Amino acid sequence: MPEVLHETLAELRDAFDDARRDPSFWNSYVALMANYAGRPTPVTYCDNLTRRFGGARIYVKREDLNHTGAHKANNVMGQGLLVQRMGKRRVIAETGAGQHGVATATMAARLGLECTIYMGAEDVERQHPNVFWMRQLGAEVVAVTDGTRTLKDAINAALRDWADSMADTHYVLGTVCGPHPFPELVTYFQTIIGYEARRQMLEVAGTLPSRVYACVGGGSNASGIFTGFLDDPAVELVGVEAAGKGIATGQHAARLAGGQGRTGVAQGYKTVFLQNEEGLMRDTHSVAAGLDYIGVGPMLAHLHQQGRVRFESATDAEVVDALRVTMRSEGIIPALESAHAFAGAFREASGLSSDDTILINQSGRGDKDIFTVADALGDEGWVDFIRHKAEGYAR
Repeated sequence: MPEVLHETLAELRDAFDDARRDPSFWNSYVALMANYAGRPTPVTYCDNLTRRFGGARIYVKREDLNHTGAHKANNVMGQGLLVQRMGKRRVIAETGAGQHGVATATMAARLGLECTIYMGAEDVERQHPNVFWMRQLGAEVVAVTDGTRTLKDAINAALRDWADSMADTHYVLGTVCGPHPFPELVTYFQTIIGYEARRQMLEVAGTLPSRVYACVGGGSNASGIFTGFLDDPAVELVGVEAAGKGIATGQHAARLAGGQGRTGVAQGYKTVFLQNEEGLMRDTHSVAAGLDYIGVGPMLAHLHQQGRVRFESATDAEVVDALRVTMRSEGIIPALESAHAFAGAFREASGLSSDDTILINQSGRGDKDIFTVADALGDEGWVDFIRHKAEGYAR
């Protein structure tokens, strides 16, 4: 990290340590998420999917029903409370798929803070509905044209801003990456998913799940739900990364499952990155804008090394198929990111017995992906609609 940020990070560590030692802080956070964000989100039993695949009973943790449509609100509202404790008036954030950006803009509007969101120019193009909502919520959205114009470059731009504005600005990092205390801090707020899910599975299914599946980009939703089951050795934890167009093609974002990640240091933290022999970061690809990050959360990488979390991957084609099957079987529309977890679970469900249960974390809803999904599905009706809209604007 730039030396200029060391004092700011120390201030954040102290504020975080002080907050989590204060029981009233967690209580106020839980109350805020209940009254403003609609928590707890439910666990849904998927009878049709269970019968379709046979084997294990399939349950879904519905983070898509959280305010702003994803797990991202959990982290940003918690960090918003920290911002208030620190007395700062402006927040900045990076975003890939746009859900973290929308959540941050929502938090800033709720708490009366100035807000700037950095987003890779490529992601701005493929996630423009989220860009529209961020701006309507009062945030400034900056399209980052450096590098690959995706999430990695948005983070770099946010860090540059923070170095120049740290006196009155807090960086609301959206995933379990970056310098300490961010991996631990973001996980802390996302554990609300896992604590709820563990209790709900005992209530709804009468048992803990045999396996828990979550998609992994940086890994905040996975860290959140996995934490609820870390002390249950009988529960297998499975992270699903983006295999993109296939591991062999090199167009993917599978750091651990692909076996191509290398340990390195970047953006203020040490983890497994997709990088070449010289340490230069490689290009990544995923149909899901939120999963094409070059690194994985260091706590998740550690759990992988320990053998506590197993990592798999799913290709774009598998993800689109899993999305289609889930929509038509259950009337549930997962985000493309979440659909990676569904694809991984569907691949393995039939190999388990009817006595087994599996829990899939639906980290977000898929309506934000309508442009990308319609293109992936080859929907001609959608193409005609967009063409007619464009002709209308041209007139």
